[in-house]
Amino acid sequence: MNLVPFPHQTPALSEEQVPASSSSLVSVRLKEIVPLYQNVEIRCAVSRYLAEAPAIHSAEDVAALFAFLQFETRETFFALHLDNKNRILCLDQVSVGSLTASIVHPREVFKSALLSSAAALVFVHNHPSGDPTPSREDYSIQQRLAEAGELLGIRVLDHLIIGDQGRYVSMTHGGFSPEPSPEGSCAEEGVALFV
Repeated sequence: MNLVPFPHQTPALSEEQVPASSSSLVSVRLKEIVPLYQNVEIRCAVSRYLAEAPAIHSAEDVAALFAFLQFETRETFFALHLDNKNRILCLDQVSVGSLTASIVHPREVFKSALLSSAAALVFVHNHPSGDPTPSREDYSIQQRLAEAGELLGIRVLDHLIIGDQGRYVSMTHGGFSPEPSPEGSCAEEGVALFV
């Protein structure tokens, strides 16, 4: 197959240069896509708030940052993006749901994590009822997110559920279990360790 440049780039052809069969002539139109980069500075209260926050070392640090969630009337899911020293890179509001549910898909969570070059993630969501006890759906999505993080090489450090009156539950303290055990879940209220 012969590729012919655009007509405006093709020199005039004499009759003897034109191929005998016009079916052997293929015209290809190419478009060059050139990436454009622009420095954009976004100033908002959240970016200043996060810039002042020190590195995250425990669930208590995360719970303090997200204490405002206890006043939300709808379930809201956040992903906190951290660098390899647990410093905050980005805060992603993944989903705002209803009174009892929030739709979270690993594709949406890890899309922004990859774009921010996050080394680790901490997930946080609230229970508007005020009871931070994890539901079966909470365990299910935590397992899916942990598996996706492992596949992509992004550590999932913790998943906190914020309740009322400063209460919260860390779903990873003592090791993650996909289903709550009959004698009590692996999640413990108000305690977690970051590795």
